[in-house]
Amino acid sequence: MTLTELSFGEPDSTPAIGETNADRAYEIVRERLVMLDIRPGDPINDDRLAAELGFGRTPVREALKRLERDRLVVAYPRRGTFAAAVDMTDLADISEIRKQLEPTAAARAARVATPDTRARLTALAQAIAGIEDTDDPHEVLRHDVHVHREIYRATGNPHLEQILVSLDAHATRIWCLFLDRLPGVAGHVREHIELLDAVVVGDEAKAAALTLAHVTGFEAAIRALL
Repeated sequence: MTLTELSFGEPDSTPAIGETNADRAYEIVRERLVMLDIRPGDPINDDRLAAELGFGRTPVREALKRLERDRLVVAYPRRGTFAAAVDMTDLADISEIRKQLEPTAAARAARVATPDTRARLTALAQAIAGIEDTDDPHEVLRHDVHVHREIYRATGNPHLEQILVSLDAHATRIWCLFLDRLPGVAGHVREHIELLDAVVVGDEAKAAALTLAHVTGFEAAIRALL
């Protein structure tokens, strides 16, 4: 399996079982907002999005309502909907929660992941090893997001997964804002190889410790630029 195949990117044209057009519109627009492909403050036109995505206006509007609850978009009466600003004052609050929950998720994944999930995480670790320092940092960061989401999913706890996906989305928006000034992004993502290996072999303590170090390192790297 290649790194491209493992990238979360935008969903392909084949919907998952039970997935609605609103679900797919939500996923696609969320990734654009998270990676700042839609820049903070940009207007979001639901008619234009519906035409672009090939969905009706209703699914897109439902998706935008979910994204507003996620604090990724802001809707103003008579003005429209806009991509939410990246608020740097959120960094401490986000980091405080992630330092508690990310290690918990990694340890739980190491404990309960299914054999199929462990095989997928092994393939993901092998693919990440192929990341080069000269790769596009924006694309490299997509793989960071993908690793986090795979570990959240491996916990088998949808409530924990939902909380962490939301927190990681806001953390990634902060990261993207400073991406052109952050050195060693590829190395940051390659740190996940050891973490994934710990989850695969069921080493809960190591998985938790590596995750805490990763989250702490993220906050320190951002603060160094402020």
